[in-house]
Amino acid sequence: MTEIAPRIVVDSAVRFGKPVIRGTRVPVAIVVAKLAGGMSFDELMHEYDLKIEDVKAALHYAAVLVAGEEILIAA
Repeated sequence: MTEIAPRIVVDSAVRFGKPVIRGTRVPVAIVVAKLAGGMSFDELMHEYDLKIEDVKAALHYAAVLVAGEEILIAA
């Protein structure tokens, strides 16, 4: 298991190596998608047994990934 960001880990034996919340099998992508779909922080934390710090870590990790994205537009 390798921590790639605070509270975010990858392990080839867990969720095919996708980033998950440390100590869980909850993928970062699920956290972000559920929030984007309208689920509240409280609902998400209750349903997936997460802490507020876990949810914020997932959002921060996603923001860092998007900030580092380079988009090339072909004319």
